[in-house]
Amino acid sequence: MSTSTSPPAASDEAFLGEAIAQARQGLAEGGIPIGSVLVVDKQIVGRGHNRRVQAHSAILHAEMDCFENAGRLVAATYARATLYSTLSPCDMCSGTALLYGIGRIVIGENETFTGPEEYVQRRGVELVNLNNAECKTLMADFITANPELWFEDIGETGETGETGESPV
Repeated sequence: MSTSTSPPAASDEAFLGEAIAQARQGLAEGGIPIGSVLVVDKQIVGRGHNRRVQAHSAILHAEMDCFENAGRLVAATYARATLYSTLSPCDMCSGTALLYGIGRIVIGENETFTGPEEYVQRRGVELVNLNNAECKTLMADFITANPELWFEDIGETGETGETGESPV
């Protein structure tokens, strides 16, 4: 999947490092190793990690947890924000970024999972993929050890890529 050709900012690796720390925290808690930070004016205003397992939640992906932890921000603040995520955001998380007018998203990798990147870019969001080896390794190791949990998280029933139905 193609992403923005603009070069990453000097601080992108450092902020992605903070998202990776969140991913490692989620893994240590028994969850899925995906992390996110929201940055405004070179300051982290929210941190989050995938907490679906830990909180028995249907929606607490890393980005959603990050937005929740950032709290209510005014529209002008969101417009200056960059969302960092260790993995390409899914439809739900991308939609939230679009809803709040986030103009820039930096991802660690999109080989494990690719969200609606082309759609997000068509909506005017700058998307930067850092192709980070640590992000790829975290996900590959997790998926090897926990394939069922991974497929549940992305809404699929298994390796065939079929959308899962509620078990209830």
